[in-house]
Amino acid sequence: MKKPNKRKIINDPVFGFIEIPNDFLYDIIQHSYFQRLHRIKQLGLSSFVYPGAQHTRMQHSLGAMHLMGEAITQLRKAGHEITPAEAEAVRACILLHDIGHGPFSHALEHSLVKGISHEEISLLMMKQINKMFAGRLDIALEIFTNRYHKKFLHQLVSGQLDMDRLDYLSRDSFFSGVIEGNIGAARIIKMLNIHNDQLVVEAKGIYSIEKFLVARRLMYWQVYLHKTSVAAELMLVKILKRAKELASQNVELFASPALSYFLYNQIDINKFINSEVALDNFALLDDSDLVCAIKVWATHPDIVLSTLCKGFTDRRLFKVEINLQPVEPKKLRQLQKQYMLQMGVNEHEASYFYGDEVVTTDTYSPEDDNINILFKDGSIKDIAIASDMLNIQVLTKKVEKHFFCFFKIQKK
Repeated sequence: MKKPNKRKIINDPVFGFIEIPNDFLYDIIQHSYFQRLHRIKQLGLSSFVYPGAQHTRMQHSLGAMHLMGEAITQLRKAGHEITPAEAEAVRACILLHDIGHGPFSHALEHSLVKGISHEEISLLMMKQINKMFAGRLDIALEIFTNRYHKKFLHQLVSGQLDMDRLDYLSRDSFFSGVIEGNIGAARIIKMLNIHNDQLVVEAKGIYSIEKFLVARRLMYWQVYLHKTSVAAELMLVKILKRAKELASQNVELFASPALSYFLYNQIDINKFINSEVALDNFALLDDSDLVCAIKVWATHPDIVLSTLCKGFTDRRLFKVEINLQPVEPKKLRQLQKQYMLQMGVNEHEASYFYGDEVVTTDTYSPEDDNINILFKDGSIKDIAIASDMLNIQVLTKKVEKHFFCFFKIQKK
């Protein structure tokens, strides 16, 4: 019997044709953990702002795998040894780096399970897949946890110029239509090199890096931290919080079995790590579980849950005021009294209709990981020093904003 050909070609709208280079990577893509990413939006709730932002975590992961292949080719051309086993492992690693994301990506990261990040869940899932593949992911796991002796491989997966960022900036810019975020991923990869086991960029690529950093800043404030996206995410968090509170009181709520597990059980990091049941249920969750539940909850007798859910489904989201300081307590008390009077809720229930989100970001932080520029004389300089562009110094500073979100009661 003829062996099936697993070397598939995928037509990607951002990078063109993407090849799945071998059977092992194809089998990973076919795994249920990975296929689940097809049902999770890459940009969470950004489609409330940019209707085209409907792409998925699967598309992003495939794109990152493709760019990893391009980076491997470039570094080999530059004279650096990357063995076939390492090339396969680092590709598998970037392919699986996001499998731990929950519904709507970052939106509910700390709402479903307290105290555990999507990176930690990704690691747990990778270990489970590794068992099924008889240790074939051993090197990939070492790279993911930065324990592999070639440190530059980890930087390709998680660093200032990793293939994750190069894909998501290109992809998110493309699908959102925010052209200011478009970067020259191919050009940046062509400029990559290794110096003392660290990823560097050749000096002739400095302008591409400057554009990359500026584009990243624009994408954060224009897309990822857009006030409407922040408001929608806060509303979703409040909905889930209220649903879990009602579940703790044994109130019956419509939910899929997987969502019901997290509503009616208090799952923290210890239970998650030590219970395969928790991981199995998490692996069944995707955006559709929440969307379906919220549509039903919009008619629930609980005024808080139904009001929030109806507002979410009808896109009547929280209004947003952007401030440099937290909102004054006096204003909060006035708003609280208004909800209590007009909606017939108590003080605790009124708290579900507002919130102050503190948003902090720095586009480039040399303290976390450097973007080093390699000059022809062999010297190395951080981009913040090497660049003559004043904006780069500005981008290293943390920016903090307060997004005060509140539900506006419609006048009858």
